[in-house]
Amino acid sequence: MKLFLDTANVNEIREAKSWAILDGVTTNPSHIAKEGRAFIPLVEEICDILPEGDISVEVTATDMNGILKEAYDFVKIRNNIVVKIPLIKEGIKAIYVLSQEGIKVNCTLCFSAVQALLAAKVGATYISPFVGRLDAVGTDGMKLIMQIKQIYDNFGYETKVLSAALRNPMHVLESALAGADVATMGFAIMEQLFHHPLTDIGLEQFLNDWKELKNNFA
Repeated sequence: MKLFLDTANVNEIREAKSWAILDGVTTNPSHIAKEGRAFIPLVEEICDILPEGDISVEVTATDMNGILKEAYDFVKIRNNIVVKIPLIKEGIKAIYVLSQEGIKVNCTLCFSAVQALLAAKVGATYISPFVGRLDAVGTDGMKLIMQIKQIYDNFGYETKVLSAALRNPMHVLESALAGADVATMGFAIMEQLFHHPLTDIGLEQFLNDWKELKNNFA
């Protein structure tokens, strides 16, 4: 399973890349706006930090022609950009056009398995079910991941399942167990993946024992 960082903060991306576990980045208009920087230079820098990874950049248009215009502009910026398009009728129409042209698309704001079926039918590269947002309204978000995987396996769809809006390390674990192709998460959550209280306790004990041994033979 690939691990993506859900952010537009270049410092977070650089740090996560240094851990040698980062495979890509997902951004959205909210992330971009939070950085308070000009759009194109920011996207260029993100793409250049991780040139081997897919970088999802989201359109803001909601009509097919507008979506296509933004998409064509985005892919001119860098060749590792994936165009992120919301799961609406106009978006699905645009995804079909782009997929026929070999342009990678991340279909976002997916909240049902039948929505995911539509995205796969028009050739989306990724489908992004929002796990955490479903959990927040009393629905089992991880069940959606499993349903989508089952549908895609049933019919041989090549669209990759990108488990999104993950709120904790357990969501990452459950996504992996459910067979998601990608999990995208915030920086704090990715950092938490390294930690377990028994790891910290064990390391402290090992180091203390080693210090004591060195002191005895000093």
